[in-house]
Order: sequence, then structure tokens, then C-alpha cells
Amino acid sequence: MYEGKFPHKRYKKTIEFLKSHVPTSAHILDLGVPNPFTEVMKEHGFSVTNTKGEDLDEDVSNIINSSAEVVTAFEIFEHLLSPYTVLKSIKADKLVASIPLKLWFSSAYRSKTDPWDRHYHEFEDWQFDWLLEKAGWKIVATNKWTNPTKKIGIRPILRWFTPRYYIVYAERV
Repeated sequence: MYEGKFPHKRYKKTIEFLKSHVPTSAHILDLGVPNPFTEVMKEHGFSVTNTKGEDLDEDVSNIINSSAEVVTAFEIFEHLLSPYTVLKSIKADKLVASIPLKLWFSSAYRSKTDPWDRHYHEFEDWQFDWLLEKAGWKIVATNKWTNPTKKIGIRPILRWFTPRYYIVYAERV
């Protein structure tokens, strides 16, 4: 899945943030199919169920029918045409979500081979905050971090000091 570029720093920061806001006794609905981070959550004692790969822009039934106490969404909302609809459909009263942050000069990411691996939205932190608040969530805690790479170019240089990821813990208002 990561072609030799396993996101060690992102996973470390994400699990630390999750553990600081969610008890391992809470049942989690993780938006998206099972993935390597699902296994990381389980290794840290979390009880996790994933959605089934359905198009969440079209079908939120697994979200609506979930009895999970917490919903997680790690790098999911940028792929949706309507993240507002998904956020409104969540029944749980706690949400932990992360997004990759937009670089001001860069166009949205688009895989040429995988139609599921495309960003419809590339958020700035304030835009994501506004989306959450408008959908009925109160932001309790946030964090940002950089993601330096060993590649050459303007974008990789900027990622040494410009935050790449933004994570939020929010509660239903």
C-alpha cells in the first residue's frame, strides 16, 4: 500500500493523539476499509470496526446504524464530495479526524490510475474547523505536524517546516 514509504511519523502522532482523547474501552467506527492503521489501533488495545468500502457520499447506512461511541476518520474527508453529509450522519458523540493540509500553491492530489485515490477537497485548518462546527461538532483539541521527506523539490522543502497533517478531537454539540 505504501510502496516502501510507510508513514511512521504520521501513525505515531495519530495514535498518541487518539490515546490522549479516547479510552481503549470505547468502541470505534473507523471510516474507510480496514488498513494498516486499523491494525495499529487494535495493537494499542482499541476495539475497531471499519465501514465496508461503500461510497460514503452515496451510502451512510453503516454510519447511521453504528452503535460505536467514537468515530475516527483518518485522511478520509478530503476524498469525499460531501463530507458535511457524513459528519451530520454520525450518531457517536466523539470524533477524531485528520486531514492532509493544503499547500497554498499546490493543486489537489489526483491519482491517474485509482479513482478512489483523489482529493476533492484540500483543506486549510480553518476550513476543516468551520466544516466541523457547521456540522454540529465542537472542537476540543487539535494538533499539526510536518512531514519532511528526502525528496528534492520545492514541495518537499516546504514540508520540512510547513505542517502537513492536522488532527482534531471533537464532540457533538
